[in-house]
Amino acid sequence: MSVPTTFFDQLYEQNPDPWAFRDRWYEQRKRALTLASLPRQHYGSIYELGCANGELSAGLAQRTDRLLCCDAAAKAVELARERLSHCAHAHVEQSRIPEHWPAEQFELIVLSELGYYLDAQALHRLVDRVLSSLSADGHFLACHWRPAIEGCSLTGDEVHGLLHDTLGLYRLAQHLEDDFVLEVWSRAPISVARREGLR
Repeated sequence: MSVPTTFFDQLYEQNPDPWAFRDRWYEQRKRALTLASLPRQHYGSIYELGCANGELSAGLAQRTDRLLCCDAAAKAVELARERLSHCAHAHVEQSRIPEHWPAEQFELIVLSELGYYLDAQALHRLVDRVLSSLSADGHFLACHWRPAIEGCSLTGDEVHGLLHDTLGLYRLAQHLEDDFVLEVWSRAPISVARREGLR
């Protein structure tokens, strides 16, 4: 069963940064690796799923003409909007995925630290949504904590295994550590070097 929205609402009632995204070096480093793993320097449009308080969103905003972020928790949406208040091209919506999904195409879709809060059925529906919204030359990035999390039906490794098996996309990058896994998929197998004419 997917983790209910009330769980996240309660977390944010206790702490506006429940995972210490802003201050913890682990999170700062992982965020830098996430941004460095993007195959393109700039995207026309980015959709970030589960933006939390907007720390990764702020980095993504510097790499796009239009950023759409979403989170199910009302407090997270409020905090992300505040974090991105200086970015006129960024918009934050309160929505729960995969149930709610914009009828748009995106050049990059980002799923960071969210997949294991869904059950396998919901994750399959998310994959369908990603594939329907990803542009012809688009990229999909996923990053997740690997150890098991109490109350979650999937681990980060299981999330990425399901993604890899069902996306049907080319994997351009994989970064694996004891703590987390980060992967980038694309509709076309064009590496960064090939994109820049080095190969």
